[in-house]
Amino acid sequence: MTDAPPPDFHVDEALAARLVAAQHPDLAGDIRLAANGWDNAMFRLGDELAVRMPRRRDAVGLMWNEQRWLPELAPHLPVAVPAPVRIGRPALELGYDVPWSIVPWLRGASGLAFDAETRGVAVNGLAAFVGELGATPAPADAPRSAWRGVPLVRRDDDVRRRLASGRVPDAALLLPVWERALAASAWAGPPVWLHGDLHPHNLLLAPSGALAAVIDFGDVTAGDPATDLATAWLTFDARARRNFRAEFEARRGVDEATWDRARGWALLIASAVVEHLGPSGTFGRVASYALEQVRLD
Repeated sequence: MTDAPPPDFHVDEALAARLVAAQHPDLAGDIRLAANGWDNAMFRLGDELAVRMPRRRDAVGLMWNEQRWLPELAPHLPVAVPAPVRIGRPALELGYDVPWSIVPWLRGASGLAFDAETRGVAVNGLAAFVGELGATPAPADAPRSAWRGVPLVRRDDDVRRRLASGRVPDAALLLPVWERALAASAWAGPPVWLHGDLHPHNLLLAPSGALAAVIDFGDVTAGDPATDLATAWLTFDARARRNFRAEFEARRGVDEATWDRARGWALLIASAVVEHLGPSGTFGRVASYALEQVRLD
């Protein structure tokens, strides 16, 4: 992935093979690189499994979160998620002193491989996923993030600085969107489960555009459900977004303030990407599209 930051750990097929052979020899098989993501590298392990390995220090805590919580969440979700099949321990003797996982190989293509119109086919599946994930309050020991799921006022300084930086196009048109989100009443309910990073690259879609799986739960956290509802602007065009909203509201009651905050979250996330990566590239194009979308509603 060309947008990804440089790695902190050297991970390759040989290391993945040694880790599997040392800790889970019954699953040893052909290993080949599948993807170098933002935080993790993925290697195919045979036909049905994958090895997920942090490539950055920031991803270590995220891997612990996935290993701890995905096995509990997965049975309650309506689509496939990469709950670990086996837990990989840190292996200082192999030069890799961080956790890693063996997960199912989930079939489907990144949502980035589809245009927004085709992604609209995923409306019902994604509404069901977000609805089920956030249907019950998260336990007291659920991960809490300083950046995701929090009251938007905590992110106000960051967003205003970003919009004033000159690096975010049409900032003057985005500021009223942000101020409306800030003016919306805050989430008054208990913290609910959040995926935390629900953009198109973390959606696996079938050739038809239907949702096949949701991946990358490293940012799983608890907080305001509006955070995950930002996917309405990150993933869909205006027509699909209306359908997503109607489908979600048929499943769960949602007030106008929550949708206003969700649009604010989409602006927050997308503007951060554009500021740091620019408007082009794999993630920059998604972020630029989302900034266009938040201005439409």
